[in-house]
Amino acid sequence: MTVMPITFLTVAFKDKDAAKALGARWDAGQRQWFVPEGRELSPFLQWLPADMEAGALVAAGSMAVAANSSGTALAAVAKNGVSLSTLLAGITQAVAQAYRAGIWTLVEVVELRVNNGHVFLGVSERDPQGAVLAKTSAVIWQSTANTILAEFERATGAQLAAGIKLLVRVRPVFKPLHGFSLEIDAIDSEYTLGDLEARKREIRERLQAQGVFAANKLLPAPWDFNTVLVVAPPGGAGLGDFQAEANRLAQFGVCQFTYVYSRFQGEGAANEILAALQTALSAWGSSNAGPPDAIVLIRGGGAVNDLAWLNDYHLARLICDLPIPVWSGIGHERDSTVLDEVAHTSFDTPSKVIAGIEKLITARVFETQANFACITQQASKTVQAARAAVVTLELSVRAEGLRHLAHGKQESSELLATIRVQAMQDIRHASEQTREALQAVKTEVANQLAQAKREVPAFWVQITSHARHALQTAATDSTVQLDQVLERAKRDAAQAKQASDDALTLVSSLARQVLRDGALRSESLMREIAGQGPEKTLRRGFAIVRDQGGTPLTRAAQTTEGAAIEIQFCDARITAVTGKQL
Repeated sequence: MTVMPITFLTVAFKDKDAAKALGARWDAGQRQWFVPEGRELSPFLQWLPADMEAGALVAAGSMAVAANSSGTALAAVAKNGVSLSTLLAGITQAVAQAYRAGIWTLVEVVELRVNNGHVFLGVSERDPQGAVLAKTSAVIWQSTANTILAEFERATGAQLAAGIKLLVRVRPVFKPLHGFSLEIDAIDSEYTLGDLEARKREIRERLQAQGVFAANKLLPAPWDFNTVLVVAPPGGAGLGDFQAEANRLAQFGVCQFTYVYSRFQGEGAANEILAALQTALSAWGSSNAGPPDAIVLIRGGGAVNDLAWLNDYHLARLICDLPIPVWSGIGHERDSTVLDEVAHTSFDTPSKVIAGIEKLITARVFETQANFACITQQASKTVQAARAAVVTLELSVRAEGLRHLAHGKQESSELLATIRVQAMQDIRHASEQTREALQAVKTEVANQLAQAKREVPAFWVQITSHARHALQTAATDSTVQLDQVLERAKRDAAQAKQASDDALTLVSSLARQVLRDGALRSESLMREIAGQGPEKTLRRGFAIVRDQGGTPLTRAAQTTEGAAIEIQFCDARITAVTGKQL
């Protein structure tokens, strides 16, 4: 084993936590990591200066050779070989000498089982993308587990389970029968707490940088609760506490609760919650008039690392983007997740969430009762004041009406007398004007009649003269136009007669040609018909079918099944019987 005084290392910033976990310390004056005096250098090979790395490797090789308990020369070993147990025993001693003291190592628990108090672990290391870089098995013996696990759970509130990251002090061991493993004798609680908090801090800072961290908190708080969408793990104790009060509110129609179930811990739990919530909201719009008044996320208490599965960026971002207030009640009073931080309102437990809902509903009921009492009191006062005003107004209207009625009667009598006097005067005046107008009309009529008698003879002579002149002019024009019409008619008749003669000549010529052509075709057709007889038709492959009476059959419908028929060919006649038609 190579043991040296203080050795300075070349450690990149991204590797500082790994170097620290292996036991390296920081020199503030030198501003460099170093290996304390007395610590072996082999775990720090990747950060050693180039000139020291080769020496460390040679020392490690020498140590492995020294561990060969057979003591034979290398040449002899190469020639004769060694037994498997000897080889593995040498490896066991080499590992034991190289790692006499424990080394702080970062691991992620992949699996865990307990047997007789011993805790057996599968541990691994992954890169930022989740790919496995290394894995092995580890064990915490019962004597150690009883001490360090209780202290770890008390300090962190977490329990060892798959998915948790640990900084553990291990001693590598190799056993010929069981192979390589790590024996854990200490767990750094602060690292686990820091890892969980770092994950929350990373999500928190990412949401803050995107400007959505407080988006759900800034939404208006629900004024009242009529419909609530609840997301919870099925059958959980926290869900039972919530439903104990929620069912009572739903029973009396105060508020309706719709439940959506999903896992709240384990690998992929956050994605399941996100998918279940999105599906529920999509279905909600098709069966409800409006969105729910609030969305409630609840689950009962558990270990810190069980709740750590809820520290998921995508689920937290969904809550930030929701236009509906989210109320959370996750774990116990001391538990806190990123979901609690981004939710509109967070409570310590599920039972406190339903208590908050019930408190708001109760406050609205008291407000409604107080408002109703105030409205009733104000309405009563208004009615009483209105009644008093109506009585006063009625008395005033009656008195004013009687006064106006008496005054109206008096004015009506006076006005009636005035109208009667004025009417008599108007009648007399109209009568006088009528007599004067009638006399004027008679005088005007007599004057116009006398004037008409004087003017009629002159107008009659003038009209007679104009009429005679018009008749003479019309007679002259008619004679001229008649001569023109007769001349045009004679000319048109001569042209029509010539055209008719020409057309008749053409028609006669065409008719004679058509008759000659028809006669020729008729003669040709008669010769062809005369040359066509049954014998020639039969020789071309046709046959004549006759019934028993010798009558030719031209259609299948003329036959009946089983009837005798005669078929004539060009060279003979045969008798046949008709069969069933297909």
